[in-house]
Amino acid sequence: MIDHRTPAELAQSEQDKKDLREAWDYMIDQVQLARNAIDDPKYFGPTSTSRNLAEGYRYLSGYLHHGVERAFHCDPSFPAFRNGLSTFNKATIENADAIYFYAQIDGRQRYLIKGKAKDFRHWKGEERATDVKKAPQYLIFETCDGPMSGDTGKMSELVPGFRTGFGRMDGTDLEISEDGDIELLLAPEKPEGYTGNFICTKKGPRRDNPGGDDRYATFVSGRQLFYDWENEETIPLTITPLDNLGGHPDPYNPERAIKELRKMGDVVKGQMHFWLEFYDKVLNVFDNYDHESQYFMPVNAYNQPNAASTDTGGGMSTNIYAGGLFDLEEDQALYIEAEFQGEPQYTSFHLGTPWGESPDYANSQSSLNLVQMYMTPGSNVQRWVVSHKDPGVKNWLDTTGLRQGYLSHRWAYSELPPKDSWPTISAKLIKLDEVQGHFPEDMPILTPEERAKDIAARQEHVQKRYRVF
Repeated sequence: MIDHRTPAELAQSEQDKKDLREAWDYMIDQVQLARNAIDDPKYFGPTSTSRNLAEGYRYLSGYLHHGVERAFHCDPSFPAFRNGLSTFNKATIENADAIYFYAQIDGRQRYLIKGKAKDFRHWKGEERATDVKKAPQYLIFETCDGPMSGDTGKMSELVPGFRTGFGRMDGTDLEISEDGDIELLLAPEKPEGYTGNFICTKKGPRRDNPGGDDRYATFVSGRQLFYDWENEETIPLTITPLDNLGGHPDPYNPERAIKELRKMGDVVKGQMHFWLEFYDKVLNVFDNYDHESQYFMPVNAYNQPNAASTDTGGGMSTNIYAGGLFDLEEDQALYIEAEFQGEPQYTSFHLGTPWGESPDYANSQSSLNLVQMYMTPGSNVQRWVVSHKDPGVKNWLDTTGLRQGYLSHRWAYSELPPKDSWPTISAKLIKLDEVQGHFPEDMPILTPEERAKDIAARQEHVQKRYRVF
């Protein structure tokens, strides 16, 4: 092709070449600093076993995947929903039942979210449909400002007021047509006469700065939580920028590329460093500190259930969490009991690797929700066992060979119940050959063929949940 550049344009190109190379080098430097967390103890990474080292590089690669989307494909004037976490990017001791979705927004603008749900009667308190395709067990939308949890790489994110929530709506609140059509308007002001689903994306100045500027949401995020992996189907969601309908962004240019290259490096390093320090400082997973906060993760035991907050690094605002660590020999098992009151919208139990990734939940039973597990009819007592080998009971969670890892429980409510009605939980270390004796006689005992059938259903669901065509 003929070079039509003027002398001035040639000079600008040379400057752009230099600036872009510097931005690229900066990104690579930040990624290298993120990589150092894999095997340098000062960054609070797990013990450098062979498996932990291998999984550490996969963990970092997940943030590279995440960083590309976050840096290069998040334009609040032309947004699209993306996976915050997925099988490609596992982190933060995430929920194996969840689609984590998000889109970057500018709270000064207006957006219309649309979706279409299958049978959703269970959202409205009716009996769940059986043997038909239906909506996920739970759907929630939330709006907030500030960077995503972990982006800064600093524990100062946990200071109250660092991040502001603007509003939320879940399946129990949403007005939905009989055909399952969902529409949700995000805007700084509700239009006159508008009666549909609405979240305001504007708040006044902070109380401690009454003369300051108004605040605007910068993200909409949410979860789709699945119970019945064989029959619940993903809700496809779109977000339309009403103030830019039919428009298009400006052509790509060096200034934008430089900004986005730097952002990618910052996101990867920030996320990698933040969560490892969070596990050390807040969850005290290495037992390095004398204090035992309410979030302390004991070994083969549990902390007291607690609600999501900035102290817990975020999380779905309607969740109650409980957690601990497992550390098991080949012939050991961890027997766990929990009891809840009322009817939570969702409840589940998940394992996590020492990096905070979920183990392979498609090909292994490393998570169980209320539909997948067995409970004695009429009882609110949940029972599970964690071990390396299959003891035969239905409610077994597979460590996938991990000697150590996270125990993570969630109970989700439309509105948090009083604290004296929160779930309770306990654990007991036992021998593997004692497992069946700790469960009630009605606990189903599965054959290898029945276990394989359950795994096959998981494999098919996970493929469908994250399909790209």
